Amino acid sequence: MSAAKDNSILRASSGLAPSAASPIISKDRLVSAAPVEDDSSFELKLRPQRLQEFIGQNKVKENLDVAIEAAKSRGEALDHVLLYGPPGLGKTTLANIIANELGTAFQQTSGPTLQIKGDLTAILTNLRDRQVLFIDEVHRLQPALEEILYSALEDYKLDIMIGQGPSARTHTMDVKPFTFIGATTRAGLLSAPLRSRFGLLLRLEFYTNDDLRVIVERSAEILGVHVDGPGAIEIASRSRGTPRIANRLLRRVRDYAQVRAAGKIDLATAQAALSMLEVDKHGFDEVDRKLLLTIIEKYQGGPVGLNTLGAVLAEEPDAIEEIYEPFLIQIGFLNRTPRGRVATQLAYDHFGITPNRRQSSLF
Repeated sequence: MSAAKDNSILRASSGLAPSAASPIISKDRLVSAAPVEDDSSFELKLRPQRLQEFIGQNKVKENLDVAIEAAKSRGEALDHVLLYGPPGLGKTTLANIIANELGTAFQQTSGPTLQIKGDLTAILTNLRDRQVLFIDEVHRLQPALEEILYSALEDYKLDIMIGQGPSARTHTMDVKPFTFIGATTRAGLLSAPLRSRFGLLLRLEFYTNDDLRVIVERSAEILGVHVDGPGAIEIASRSRGTPRIANRLLRRVRDYAQVRAAGKIDLATAQAALSMLEVDKHGFDEVDRKLLLTIIEKYQGGPVGLNTLGAVLAEEPDAIEEIYEPFLIQIGFLNRTPRGRVATQLAYDHFGITPNRRQSSLF
């Protein structure tokens, strides 16, 4: 079987379109931290159920452990929790774990799903005592629905308007004490009144390669795949600090190993598979390379505006800001400035490009 054919097979199995296809979209990227359709069944299988099983995020785990134990000892609902940070780091997993640790029911929805007041009212009035209510993308909750939440979060009461016009009246209903967990990738978009009602605000950071190696080894064991230490660290180092990407790469490398390496993942197998998938040693794919080279070659290293980058990459500016940039900024390849995005010296070194005098002055 030819290398080109191998490449097309792996791209098809990973949900990637061929490079000659239409403009690249974030959801089609193998290294996108956003969930894709075929992630859900695997994530459920690989998701830890208890806090002690959750790898990494030690500060977050320590804060949650203390808060959960304190709430359980008092027989009260846990303070409301805001989990924020880049996508793919485990916010939904932690919400499930919190419910498991508390021994309570768990209900999940998302901000865009809730469209009318009746939807949220029905959820709140049917909550059980100390139940966990998890709303993903809470920053996209409509303002009218946020207002309903305020009294429910603070006083466990729900104000319902009955009737219209001069005869309208407000009826107050009691809501059973519950724990509200909100998750967002853009905490800055939360309104101040909503943010103030969270007792615990916990930021999830990108994972270290060592933590990701442990995650890869744990996932491989669950999936029944043999992976040695060097193979696991190779996958981890190209996973952009994100467990979701690590698990996705593991599945694709597993496919390659079953065809070419008797089902065993070692360093050479991991390197060959990831090279075929065009994921380089930093975890960059075609989109990352195109973004950085656009800034370096077309705009002399920057600064260049977000909307301009979106037009060049045929991508929404919000997707660039939320999905592409955080990791590039985290590892020092890109800077945000008031005037726009600027490529750093590390980006030039990565592509073997020597910056000119004007570009050097930007560093």
